Amino acid sequence: MMKSLTTASLAISTAAMLMAGTVLADYPQRNIQGTIQWGAGGSTDVIARGLTPHVEELLGTTVILTNRPGGTGVIGTNHVLNQRADGYHILYGAENPQLFPLLGLADFDYSDLHPVNITSVDIVVFVVPADSPFETMEELVAHIRENPGELRMGNQGAASLAATTHALVSSLIDFDVRHVTFAGEGPGISALQGGHIDFMPSSLSSTREYINSGRLRALAVLDAERLEAYPDMPALTELIPGLRPYMPYGSFKGAYVHKDTPDHIKAILEDTYAEAVETEAFQAFLDNVGATALNLSGEAAREYLQRWQSITAWAMYEAGSLDDSPQVLGIPRL
Repeated sequence: MMKSLTTASLAISTAAMLMAGTVLADYPQRNIQGTIQWGAGGSTDVIARGLTPHVEELLGTTVILTNRPGGTGVIGTNHVLNQRADGYHILYGAENPQLFPLLGLADFDYSDLHPVNITSVDIVVFVVPADSPFETMEELVAHIRENPGELRMGNQGAASLAATTHALVSSLIDFDVRHVTFAGEGPGISALQGGHIDFMPSSLSSTREYINSGRLRALAVLDAERLEAYPDMPALTELIPGLRPYMPYGSFKGAYVHKDTPDHIKAILEDTYAEAVETEAFQAFLDNVGATALNLSGEAAREYLQRWQSITAWAMYEAGSLDDSPQVLGIPRL
């Protein structure tokens, strides 16, 4: 009797293992929908399209990319949140959702999603038109101090990279400008080249080719040190030393799925994206566009998200960009 029970138990265990293996092997069974929360030509779009071919090769399927811009990333993020939590809907997003509740844009942030991979962070540069009268960042800052509210700064909405960078700088110096909002970095860059705005904090990944070709002029990089590729471009911390504790700071890019996605699918995606980010081709791609690889998942990704949210939220509060303290929403000062 004991022998037959043991044999039966072994048979059940073996069947369970085979079924589990089948479940793991079953994903993905079809194409995956990739939603980019910003428009074509911006840094989120550039990074997503550079990474996805490596993901497709590793998963053995197609990731169909669709741009769903609008609402500073709200529309694309909300779209993924409203799809089935089955791993077939991936959000390619930037940092913006971490500020949605603070700014009243939406009642969700990245805690409602699972970070598959925080792939990279964009270096922020302050760019002006090629024929701008401002030759240095010092000249730009001095003009803003002497003529508050005069210069036109491009941004992409209340929670955009340009807006949060402005808030960070404004928490330390007088930096009163007129905000001109665009649907993404691409339209903002076009406006800069046409002389319709005076300057814009932007990601190097979106502006590098324009800087290298002389169509835009970069005045400073938002970093603690100068960039090896641009040794003559000052770090903004040279002009504003108070920025140093916040460095490194920039627009991070990542891939996310609904937080209720099955754990085994999360694990497959995490492993796949980590391997894709580490490929020699994608590392070279990041270097070419001026972004730095992060390749964070799991707890490391969550800690990164929380730190960025804390730094930015409290800087915006101190700059007067928020009515209520971040503490009201449970965001501690880290």
